[in-house]
Amino acid sequence: MRILVTGGAGFIGSEFVRSLLLTAEPERNTPWVTVLDKLTYAGVAANLDPVAGHPRYRFVRGDICDAHLADHVMRGHDAVVHFAAESHVDRSISGAGPFVTTNVVGTQVMLDAAYRHGVGRFVQVSTDEVYGSISEGSWSEGAPLDPNSPYAASKAGADLLAHSYHRTHGMDVVVTRCSNNYGPRQFPEKVIPLFITNLLDGREVPLYGDGQHMRDWLHVSDHCRGIRLALRHGKAGETYHIGGGTELTNEALTGLLLEATGRGWDSVRRVPDRKGHDLRYSLRCDNARQHLGYEAEVGFEKGLADTVAWYRNNRSWWEPLKRRMAQP
Repeated sequence: MRILVTGGAGFIGSEFVRSLLLTAEPERNTPWVTVLDKLTYAGVAANLDPVAGHPRYRFVRGDICDAHLADHVMRGHDAVVHFAAESHVDRSISGAGPFVTTNVVGTQVMLDAAYRHGVGRFVQVSTDEVYGSISEGSWSEGAPLDPNSPYAASKAGADLLAHSYHRTHGMDVVVTRCSNNYGPRQFPEKVIPLFITNLLDGREVPLYGDGQHMRDWLHVSDHCRGIRLALRHGKAGETYHIGGGTELTNEALTGLLLEATGRGWDSVRRVPDRKGHDLRYSLRCDNARQHLGYEAEVGFEKGLADTVAWYRNNRSWWEPLKRRMAQP
């Protein structure tokens, strides 16, 4: 199988690529993988260093919105796993344009190219944020989309486009929606790596509002395993939820990170709440559990401890990124 992975230099995409190429499976079962990535601020080329010399790996630097490039790269592939996206909510609030362009137009370009070349399967990787906020219970895959941030709205638009290509053109499209990811190599603007790296440096961390916003935490390796299952066994036109099973308020998460880094609550700075901040996300994962055999395997306590240890031991990875973030 030949798989095109967009956004493969990012946090989740690179984990997915490494999981495909560095498994213990016999070489005859190892797919050929092409990564298409623009290497924007969140795309870190070093994330792919472990596979750089693999004989079944190829990297193409480019923009998913470039229709000519997409047409050229798409040729000969059996499947697309589409990670490439602008994904930081705060950035979408200050400027929505890049999110609409990349997440909606870029997805349309990739879908068009996949349709023209008869690609067998297109996996659209999405987020629980497309549903908006839920005060109790959990969303099923048939819940209405009700996004509250420009980022979430752009991802909802991309999901609807993907499903429309299945219904209109008969394309084999599968959509996955995940809860909040964490793990090694996550770009340090996201809450867990931001808090870990700030606390390791003895700096304050910003806690939004009253800290009672609740998220379900999913280790990136579990997420990628769920995507591999959807790629291989998912039903065309279906949506699959991939969750972690650990719900925490942001305040409780902050407490765990303070404990893990040996800091106290005097390191926490309360800041005004984010505009349109969803209170809670929660996914029902019955469809993925029953039809894909998905279960989260990484316990949050161990996953978080391993993540803190990774950032503690890999300053050379994240310090340059944070210096770049601090530049005007």
